[in-house]
Amino acid sequence: MKPVQLTEPGQQQAASFENPESMLLACHQRVQRMCALLLRLHAHAGQHGADEQARRAAADIMRYFDMAGPHHHEDEERHLVPRMLASEDAAQIHMAENILRQHKDLDQAWAELRPLLVRLTEGDADPLLGHETLCLRFAQMYQSHIELEELHAYPAVFPGMDADVLQQAGEEMAQRRVEQPVLQTPVNPA
Repeated sequence: MKPVQLTEPGQQQAASFENPESMLLACHQRVQRMCALLLRLHAHAGQHGADEQARRAAADIMRYFDMAGPHHHEDEERHLVPRMLASEDAAQIHMAENILRQHKDLDQAWAELRPLLVRLTEGDADPLLGHETLCLRFAQMYQSHIELEELHAYPAVFPGMDADVLQQAGEEMAQRRVEQPVLQTPVNPA
């Protein structure tokens, strides 16, 4: 039987720090790809164990959620959430509080999932196999979070941002990545 391909073809959306919203949206696309990879990895490990392809996929997922994921949350917590909290709009304040709560919940879910992926990279797929629900819950939590931000929060905040504020946010986002670079996960690690 041929192994399941754990990567998918496609190119990332062109994004620029000159347009912070495009960077956040591009990050959401990568999060969705990493969550899909996680679910494919779970199925693959069930059939093939901790083979080389599974170990590389697990390492890619960890690299992304250890580095790029925290940058993304910080971007939103510095440049989106404060504007929402200061808006005096009850709906925006509620969304901002939900975003912060979801970030904490996602961090906690990642703290539970990460050790299972570490074990897989070390050649032991068994711990991951017993946690299909955790993998699925993590992916679903991120999907709900992305929907909240893309359908409601971003449209509420970004159109009202002045060009200077957008430029400053983009510069700060870029600077954080220079100070603590994010490893780029290739679309096809094979």
